[in-house]
Amino acid sequence: MEDFSLQAECLERAALSDLHAAAPEDLRHRLGLELKTIGTALASVSAKDPSIVVNRTIGLGIEAADEPATIEQVRDVYENAGVRRFFFHLHPDAQPASLGDVMDQSGLVQARGWIKFRRGAEPAPKASSDLEVRRIGPEHAEDFGRIAGTNFGLSEEGCAWLAGLVHRPRWQLYMTFDGQTPAGTGALFIDQGMAWLDWGATDPQYRQRGGQSALLSRRIAEALAAGCRTMVTATGEEVEGDPQHSFKNILKAGFQPVYLRRNFAPPTQA
Repeated sequence: MEDFSLQAECLERAALSDLHAAAPEDLRHRLGLELKTIGTALASVSAKDPSIVVNRTIGLGIEAADEPATIEQVRDVYENAGVRRFFFHLHPDAQPASLGDVMDQSGLVQARGWIKFRRGAEPAPKASSDLEVRRIGPEHAEDFGRIAGTNFGLSEEGCAWLAGLVHRPRWQLYMTFDGQTPAGTGALFIDQGMAWLDWGATDPQYRQRGGQSALLSRRIAEALAAGCRTMVTATGEEVEGDPQHSFKNILKAGFQPVYLRRNFAPPTQA
């Protein structure tokens, strides 16, 4: 597998692992959180929260060939947790190449894919918005969790889980504000000289005001200041009828699409 592809998947996997580490024990119990390594895959489970941003498996076949039995073992993890909605991410170079066929044969179906984007060390683009971007601390962690979590389909307790990222040293959290009113969110995760941009969301009443472009620009500048020369992010592939605001904002910020990662899900959730 190309070095960047492997590094990008490992970076996202590290961010997902660190998200789990942000949950205190009592919240882990209430949300039914589990993080299990099966073969080369990492299965993230939240039994009480149905969102696929936390119920997903990443890394299958990327560092070494995985046995087809791994797929059934991962499915058992979700089934035993009572999770009916989850994604299997499948990198285009995952080994063996027959993994997609095995998923088809096991009754999983393809859902909307996610595109992984890459950006180099070019200066951050200028972004025009009447919203102010600020790096936030614990004083606005609850607002961050509420806006990001709600936009990504998390429960109230799932929103509290996201708020805990403010205490994780590899995460930097940013928000836009309309005066003193929180409007949008964006997070930056830095690991081994690479930056992962995640959790971009805007409260519906503040959309179409350039907030996400401003948040992307700020995070790029902060990643460059931290010495990162490679930045990675992802969003859903283009589909008919979707305005693709995130996709367009990412391209405007200087990211280039690198590969499409197929997603497989139980048939009723595709």
